[in-house]
Amino acid sequence: MNYLLSHDLGTTGDKAVLVSERGDIAASAFCGYPTYYPRPGWAEQDPEGYWKAFCRTTREMVETSGVNIRSIAAVSFSAQMMAALPVGQNGRPLRKAIIWSDMRASEQTARIDRAVGSREVYRITGHRLSPAYSASKIMWIRDFEPEMYEQAEMFLQVKDYVVFRLTGEYRTDYSDATGTNLFDVHTMSWSEELLKAAGILKDKLPEAVPATTVVGGITGKAAALCGLAEGTPVVIGGGDGACATYGSGILDAEEAYLCLGTSSWIATAVKEPVLDKEMRICSYALFEENAFMPTGSMNAGGGSLKWFLDSVLAGKERYSFEELLKWAGNVDPGVHGLLFLPYLMGERSPLWNHNARGSFIGLSMKHTKEEMVRAILEGVVFHIKSIYDVFEENNIRPEKIRIIGGGARSPLWCSIIADVLGKDVVRLNVVDEATSMGAAVAGGVGTGVFSSFSDACTAIRVVEETSPEKEHSPVYSRQYRIFREAYRQLESIFEMLGS
Repeated sequence: MNYLLSHDLGTTGDKAVLVSERGDIAASAFCGYPTYYPRPGWAEQDPEGYWKAFCRTTREMVETSGVNIRSIAAVSFSAQMMAALPVGQNGRPLRKAIIWSDMRASEQTARIDRAVGSREVYRITGHRLSPAYSASKIMWIRDFEPEMYEQAEMFLQVKDYVVFRLTGEYRTDYSDATGTNLFDVHTMSWSEELLKAAGILKDKLPEAVPATTVVGGITGKAAALCGLAEGTPVVIGGGDGACATYGSGILDAEEAYLCLGTSSWIATAVKEPVLDKEMRICSYALFEENAFMPTGSMNAGGGSLKWFLDSVLAGKERYSFEELLKWAGNVDPGVHGLLFLPYLMGERSPLWNHNARGSFIGLSMKHTKEEMVRAILEGVVFHIKSIYDVFEENNIRPEKIRIIGGGARSPLWCSIIADVLGKDVVRLNVVDEATSMGAAVAGGVGTGVFSSFSDACTAIRVVEETSPEKEHSPVYSRQYRIFREAYRQLESIFEMLGS
């Protein structure tokens, strides 16, 4: 029996799985690592945390499963995207990684805009300009930490750093490359025009390859540290969005998937980049040739609920997510007019406004903490609908929505999604493990364990389906209209607060 070891190096930690060639999960493990917020709008992580989490989860799964390490056919990766991690000689990190949610580099973004123009950047990359992307972050390091920029041998994404630690080789994959604002989705290569505009040397970026590429074998030094066999093939894998697509069993646009994690996104699979005329959604490369993932991402999906738990409810009495969701289930749809704008970290698609702020609207003395939780759940889904509306405008109309991520465990949240989007919502046999499973798909196809992507995805099964309740439609339709209008009315206020 062959096994595939895959790791999803997410925002909160490493979710890892050991998968058999039949697609069964033999073991899983999680190891967290902290995010540092040195200033408002900044977010960083220590890359040593990625490596330690990889080693710890790997050893734990091998021990608990009893699997012989020589039967592990490949190690592969999924990870958070849009980071900037400079490494020097011998791959030594020069500073903490600036991660996807960091928005410090707005001036650098503006300089690319002045040099190239936002529409041309979108045409080339399938993405609009944003300080969320790697290009602006690399420019910020060059501008404010010039010695570090000069010392940098390479700028890496999160998974690419761990791949280097295992193999001694620098690579990235097409999906992560498409999350940099520097990659041409039409030629599948680094854009000379954008590199010149950003003032970034091409030599400081790794070669971009398909997600199924075997980068090399695990070195003896790395094998001793992580507990795997020397020479085990390491497959580069992809960004979390691309991996989640395959880990959700999505191979075409008949269905879409929604990830309800710390950040959240909705996506599907098509054969060419989708270029929205208003640049509201993005297109990432997928694993296959001529396969792309149109997507819209929000910064604080499940993160909004975590904020309420950690900040508003902080105190001697400790509550759980399960308790919060139980509270919300006792509240009527529409929350008696209470709305929540989930813009706690600015916002990406479809607003692209780093000045946007979270807000409760309609709050009164009669509202309770239970109702505030329900408003958060609904507010996150209202924003997802604003992204889904853009999909429909671009002739992307999936029949069903597959749900993954921690929020997928909540029947209430799934029912709200079904009601607001007016679509059947499907829960899968993989929830937290979907992105890791997608990485296993890359590893299995890359090493021949799976004969094809469709063969690999047969292990992804439907376990529950939720249909819309028509009686809720009038309430949600009204609330959604007010939700959209509330943002429009507050947009100028957000800009003043952010200046």
